[in-house]
Amino acid sequence: MTAAVQVNGIQVDDEFAEAFPMKGTRLLITAHNVEWARHAAVTATGFATSVIACGCEAGIERELVAEETPDGRPGVSVLIFSMSGKELAKQVERRVGQCVLTCPTTAVFAGLDEGEAIALGRNLRFFGDGWQTSKVIDGRRYWRVPVMDGEFVAQETTAVVKGVGGGNLLLIARDTAAALGAAEAAVAAMREVPGVVMPFPGGVVRSGSKVGSKYKTLMASTNDAFCPSLAGLSPRSLLAPGQDCVMEIVIDGLSEADVAAAMRAGLQAATARGVESGLLRISAGNYGGKLGPFHFHLHKLLGETA
Repeated sequence: MTAAVQVNGIQVDDEFAEAFPMKGTRLLITAHNVEWARHAAVTATGFATSVIACGCEAGIERELVAEETPDGRPGVSVLIFSMSGKELAKQVERRVGQCVLTCPTTAVFAGLDEGEAIALGRNLRFFGDGWQTSKVIDGRRYWRVPVMDGEFVAQETTAVVKGVGGGNLLLIARDTAAALGAAEAAVAAMREVPGVVMPFPGGVVRSGSKVGSKYKTLMASTNDAFCPSLAGLSPRSLLAPGQDCVMEIVIDGLSEADVAAAMRAGLQAATARGVESGLLRISAGNYGGKLGPFHFHLHKLLGETA
């Protein structure tokens, strides 16, 4: 077991979360009211938990008031990440075309000003079958596509930046209720941090993975080091008796600083609950530095929190 520190009775391992480069963009989806903007955002960011099988990782960043959006309507900000700009462009076009264009009253705009441009409304305009029109405002082109409730407005392009994927916390608890309580508190705190999303359901993943498998066709498999049912069986197990449930939170961000800020907030929220809550230990997943160049050391983050 590595050296650890105690925070409110909770052991924090001297470990680091290992993250890797991604490409990311922010989209602003607006609508007649925030409920319809959220319908579009939820659908557009569905099936986007992991690039292992989904093609992208995505989630809702936050809700927007009318004063924060280009068209003065309420909206929702979403972040979408992928391993390459080419794949990200494909995912953005498909998801906006099938999930935002189709949603009543919506419009979509770029949420980043600087970066490599990829198509947003540039190709979706052809759905207008020749009736589409465009207008340039302050150097930005917007497309107006006739639809049955009026017009779908889409900015021509959105910007892509270098992002960071795979920041993580492993919350180790005495039982399921305690692990979920800690994870929910941590995710709630992380959602207050701009520039990040936690792409798994509710922000939490119970099927944490390791790179590789005994089966050659699998690129990832169960993280047996943190599976309680394998504590007495797997030689890689890192769980002590009584540590009977582990939940992981994975964080993607538009920058290294954003991911660090989210992990810091999550650590603070989880440890604030104290060991009486049933949270016993916090660790992080890494592969000895072989997976990615971004290393988020838990003890360093704790020091910055203090």
